[in-house]
Amino acid sequence: QVQVVESGGGLVQPGESLRLRCVVSGYDFSRYSIQWHRQAPGKERELVASIIASGQITRYADSVQGRFTISRDNTRHTADLQMNSLKPEDTAVYYCYSPWGRGYWGQGTQVTVSS
Repeated sequence: QVQVVESGGGLVQPGESLRLRCVVSGYDFSRYSIQWHRQAPGKERELVASIIASGQITRYADSVQGRFTISRDNTRHTADLQMNSLKPEDTAVYYCYSPWGRGYWGQGTQVTVSS
C-alpha cells in the first residue's frame, strides 16, 4: 500500500521560512521522481518543484525559483521542500505527489503567510 504523507506547514510572517517534509512508503522510492504542488484558494493546483530519482536534477516554478529548494533522502524515503523568503502569495495547501504507478497524492499541509 502506497502512502504519501506531508508535514511541516504552518502560519508564518512574510520573509520567514518553513520546511515541508514528505514521507513515502509502499514502493522503491529511490527509483522515481517526486514532486511538490500547491493549491491556493480559488486557483488551480500548480507544480512548484520536482526532483529526479538520483536527486541530481531539480526544477522549479518561476514564482519560487531562488527561494525554494527541493531535496530528497532516498535512505529515509523523504522529500523536503525548504521555503525561504515566504510571501503572502505562497499561501496555499502544499501537496506531495508521487508519479509512481497510477500516481499518489498526499493529504496536503496548509501554509499561510500573513502579517
